[in-house]
Amino acid sequence: MAKKFKTKITEMLGIEHPILSGGMQWLSRSELVAAVANAGGIGFITAESFETAEDLREDIRKTRDLTDNPFGVNLSMVPEFGRPERTLKFCDVVCEEGLKVVETAGRNPEALMPTLKQGGVKVIHKLTSVRHALSAQRLGVDAVTMIGFGSGGHIGNDNVASFILLPKAVAALDIPVIAGGGICNGKGFLAALAMGAEAVLMGTAFLMTKECPLHDNIKNRLVETKETDTALLLTTINNPIRCIKNKLAEECLMIEEQGASFEEIIKTVAGGRGQIAYDSGDPDAAPIACGQIAGLIDNIKSVKEVIDDIISEAEELLGRLNRLAVA
Repeated sequence: MAKKFKTKITEMLGIEHPILSGGMQWLSRSELVAAVANAGGIGFITAESFETAEDLREDIRKTRDLTDNPFGVNLSMVPEFGRPERTLKFCDVVCEEGLKVVETAGRNPEALMPTLKQGGVKVIHKLTSVRHALSAQRLGVDAVTMIGFGSGGHIGNDNVASFILLPKAVAALDIPVIAGGGICNGKGFLAALAMGAEAVLMGTAFLMTKECPLHDNIKNRLVETKETDTALLLTTINNPIRCIKNKLAEECLMIEEQGASFEEIIKTVAGGRGQIAYDSGDPDAAPIACGQIAGLIDNIKSVKEVIDDIISEAEELLGRLNRLAVA
């Protein structure tokens, strides 16, 4: 029987393995989230994938039909162009449905904290710098996920590698730290725990699974993606996002270099493009968030295979390290 890695996060969330699947817009829905839960980890339904709070409620209930294990919801605090009330309604649904954990990201979650705390919900805030993590701790979040430079999606502006970011965060904070980005196997998992992390959060590794509702054409494109095949978009508006290099990414980089306005850039990468591309299978029609870790993934596995392989490899590595240590 494989070893169990018992940490503050497994105890806090009541999960078997300290492995989290981060919220991915349009993709982190019931099928993927339930698969992660059934494999012993925990996933987060991305609220921003839904037009209304009732749509989110429906997916929460669908997820409950697929798993008896814990799962959560990702609440984005990214500016919503005049629709902040939608996030507050999502927050209400989380509490009404009795979920026990949320993942927040973007701006600090201060506006949501009273409702979530009153509802007994644990808050894991995802961020990219120790200074912001300290602020989140003061707000009363229960844990933080530190996103390193090689991650997919929004990576912040500090550009600090995980091997630096994690130990600094662990030393500075009193709450549990989760390692986000650059992890897809037992080596990365064990390295994160060695640096003081209480769990790992993965996006790209779960993006490239059989249960992820992403068109096979794009999954196959991701399998071909090397660690050097990503680009940072939106740097000129101070909101860098790591995506695979495709035609849309090249277009965005070109107009940014030409001094395009905020509105022109956002129009080029508008979120609706992602949903269309993910469904149609056109790998060049949208910015496809992807971490550099894609260079280490060469086939499509089930979610259970991903998690089981991580835990078994980590166990083997522990044995190797113990053999290396001599009196």
